[in-house]
Amino acid sequence: MNKVIKAVIIDDSSMVINNLKSHFASSESVKITAVFTSGDAALNYVVNHQGEIDLIIMDILIPGIDGLTFLSELKERNINKKIIVLSNYKDEIVINRCSNYSVSYYILKPFSILALEKRIKDLFTTKTTNPRKNENIDLEISDILHNLGIPSHIRGYKYIRDGIIMIYNNDNLSFITKEIYPQIAYKYDTTPSRVERAIRHAIEVSWIRGDLALMEELFGFSVSCDKAKPTNSEFLSTIADRIKLTRCALK
Repeated sequence: MNKVIKAVIIDDSSMVINNLKSHFASSESVKITAVFTSGDAALNYVVNHQGEIDLIIMDILIPGIDGLTFLSELKERNINKKIIVLSNYKDEIVINRCSNYSVSYYILKPFSILALEKRIKDLFTTKTTNPRKNENIDLEISDILHNLGIPSHIRGYKYIRDGIIMIYNNDNLSFITKEIYPQIAYKYDTTPSRVERAIRHAIEVSWIRGDLALMEELFGFSVSCDKAKPTNSEFLSTIADRIKLTRCALK
């Protein structure tokens, strides 16, 4: 990065705002230039100060015009800025709509500020090539599962891989137990309940062996503490959504 990134925050959580302002106060690469607690005021500012903004960090559930309407307004006005969404809203339809509005990353709350800072730097790091743009999705999934500490020889690894691909390729596959488990079971000549247990076992293994920073970034809480692990559905959907948003950002 050759310049200071000028960021605008849109969030009605005083804790989020204060934490971000405190963290980036001494940063040499990111400067918080404006903070808003409602979509209306933020939209007015962005429209009138386009040249002073590099990045928008926002929640989806905000007072005034909501986050999706805000993103739609930017698109209608042809205002193109880097955007990172921070939200505790995990609806797959909303996440997909955000990707259609060119959101670079959708990070679940609570989140790691250090992970957020890394994503910001990644966004503004000049890339001369896109080595992953046309890469097979299997390699992306394998890379993530490897870093999450799931060994490739256990059954759950194959089931997780296939489940992620199914969710990635079909937005309507939202009912994991009713659609994905039976299809995987049929492919591997087993039962849906065994598929479910194998995936659960793989997630348990991941929590012991995996990269803690990556887990915190993906699943929105510190796995170094005794926190509840994501459900099978959350685990598969979160990784599928991560790949979708990453590929969208690389286009």
